[in-house]
Amino acid sequence: MAETRSEISSQDSSITLNHLEGKYLTFKLGVEEYGLEIMKVQEIIGMMPITKVPRVPDYVRGVINLRGRIIPTIELRKKFQMETVEDTEKTCIIVVEVVFAKGKVNVGIIVDEVAEVLDVAAGEIDSAPEFGTSLHTDFILGVAVVKGEVKILLDINKVLTTQEIGTMHTLAKTQGQGEV
Repeated sequence: MAETRSEISSQDSSITLNHLEGKYLTFKLGVEEYGLEIMKVQEIIGMMPITKVPRVPDYVRGVINLRGRIIPTIELRKKFQMETVEDTEKTCIIVVEVVFAKGKVNVGIIVDEVAEVLDVAAGEIDSAPEFGTSLHTDFILGVAVVKGEVKILLDINKVLTTQEIGTMHTLAKTQGQGEV
């Protein structure tokens, strides 16, 4: 029996999305839910004092001292150009490992609330939507529909540009001098 083009295209699409299958830590920003590959997550911590650093982009809240390690911390809401809100008791920091040309750097991302760890099957993932050439969505791995709910799966290595990651790396190194 011959397959139609759409069936073949659908099969090709699911084959290319198989590598996205796996465990994701999901979190909320407002009413939207996002997911990060669990292997990129170092730890989840409650809000703690954040030291402001002058002359950094507005989405950089500052740095935290996490057991002697200086971790640059960003407000994901601001990075995504969303309305900012006051921190609540559910606000937390997800420490992730970001890979860039010079190596790896740990970055804290402030989110409204951590939801859960989900096991996402390849069949539950669709390609990232395309909005035209003027919008860059390469930081979106795909969109998962799990139990009827949409989760936007993020590529944490692309949420920040290479230059921004370099800035985070420099910030961690320079602010970490003299720290124990």
